[in-house]
Amino acid sequence: MTNSIHEIAGADFILAIGTNTTETHPVLSLQIRKAVKEGAKLVVADPRRIELADIADVHIQHKAGSDMALLNAMAHVIIEEDLYNKEFVKERTEGFEEVVEAVKECTPEWAAGITGVDADTIREVARGYARAEKGTILYTMGITQHICGTDNVLAIANLAMLTGHIGRENTGVNPLRGQNNVQGACDMGGLPNVYPGYQRVDDPAVREKFEKAWGVKLSPKVGLTVGEMMDNALAGKLKGLFVIGENPLISDPDSNHVIEGMKKLDFLVVQDLFLTETAELADVVLPAASFAEKDGTFTNTERRVQRVRKAIEPIGDSKPDWEIIQMLANAMGYPMNYSSPEEIMKEINEVTPQYGGITYERLEKQGLQWPCPDTDHPGTRFLHEGKFARGKGKFHAVRYVDPDETPDQEYPFMLSTGRRLFHYHTGSMSRRAEGLETVYPEEYLEMNPQDAEKLGVQSGDRVKVTSRRGEIEIPVRVTERIQPGLVFASFHFRETWVNKLTNSARDPKAKIPEYKVCAVKIEKVS
Repeated sequence: MTNSIHEIAGADFILAIGTNTTETHPVLSLQIRKAVKEGAKLVVADPRRIELADIADVHIQHKAGSDMALLNAMAHVIIEEDLYNKEFVKERTEGFEEVVEAVKECTPEWAAGITGVDADTIREVARGYARAEKGTILYTMGITQHICGTDNVLAIANLAMLTGHIGRENTGVNPLRGQNNVQGACDMGGLPNVYPGYQRVDDPAVREKFEKAWGVKLSPKVGLTVGEMMDNALAGKLKGLFVIGENPLISDPDSNHVIEGMKKLDFLVVQDLFLTETAELADVVLPAASFAEKDGTFTNTERRVQRVRKAIEPIGDSKPDWEIIQMLANAMGYPMNYSSPEEIMKEINEVTPQYGGITYERLEKQGLQWPCPDTDHPGTRFLHEGKFARGKGKFHAVRYVDPDETPDQEYPFMLSTGRRLFHYHTGSMSRRAEGLETVYPEEYLEMNPQDAEKLGVQSGDRVKVTSRRGEIEIPVRVTERIQPGLVFASFHFRETWVNKLTNSARDPKAKIPEYKVCAVKIEKVS
């Protein structure tokens, strides 16, 4: 997030697009409710009528996969009606003319034909965002999990720069992270192209710095993403895989493809709390400790680094992840001799500029938001104040493309996937909680009454859902909250293995799969 969580409550215009905030970020969603209570205008853009839409001033129920058309049409209105912040654009950005050209033909009428949203509604929302004093955009994977996911994010950034809703309190471009420490994992180099602090592996100066710190020669090659790993495993090019705290058999798209790739590996190691579906295929399973059994830090969605303190000793033979990794490194001939997570943090301070001033001594008092370059720095509540990290903010000319798959005669429905309030990710933890299983014991397929009538099904009936990649059986729930032609289910349940259906087509830039839209056919099970 460019801004802090509490700042959402101070915004006077909120565009929540591709985020089912009350279910996936229920605590954070309270800030949206506070803003609405104080008079902020809330616009929710989502193909489903999610709970957040019930308190919105406007619900844009656009067609799944049409976000770019909506965003570019908003940019068109803001430019065409001279609503953009001329001073901000002139002083703090570059590439404005490229965006003007790119959205010239993206009229609200054009977008209406793609999105199914009334052109006047698009104009109303664009004007409201541009004229707001403090406008913020919130989004999650409803924006990113498309073949144009990176461009969707760039289109959002274009809107923020056009209006000057960036670099100030209560504004910003705010992606809401989906896991408790996914921000920290990325910060620490959990990506194939960067070292900790987003320092590129193919930059010789950066590589020299880490070679000196770690005492080894490092490769200049960019690594593989998760999807590319599965492709290479299936092709016989990737021989071994070490999976830590992840369950790709359930969470990755086109699960049958993933299973085939995993089975073709020479050696699979899984390090996890429980025997997940992925761990069941492993040659070796290493028992990891939970958050309550270890010390360390988590970095949350607002870039806030916070202490995690051990409450109980690790159960059984389990150990904290850092200890397991250190033991493996030593066994493989690379000496690691850290005595504690605090000692590791001291190394992080030295090699990761954003974390330079984030020490355990300071974290004992309160969490700190990076960038925090030295111990005199208070941390950064919001980014890009005065100037952007790169100097001037760069506009990007991005254009609408259709999803990789669209409904046709053979596969007439569009399937979208996501999460439910009561369960988390692949259910490896939440489905072991008796209370949650009692409240939400099985998954169902949301379907519009018009579609249910055509198929002759009612709530509770089972249907077979088939895509070009696989098929599952799942009970139906008939609801007006979803538009005709679209169906929705979560991926939490092995019994209704939804990712056997989803499309592994990827965004060519970020390599994120298109989980949010794929074509399916549906048949009633007798």
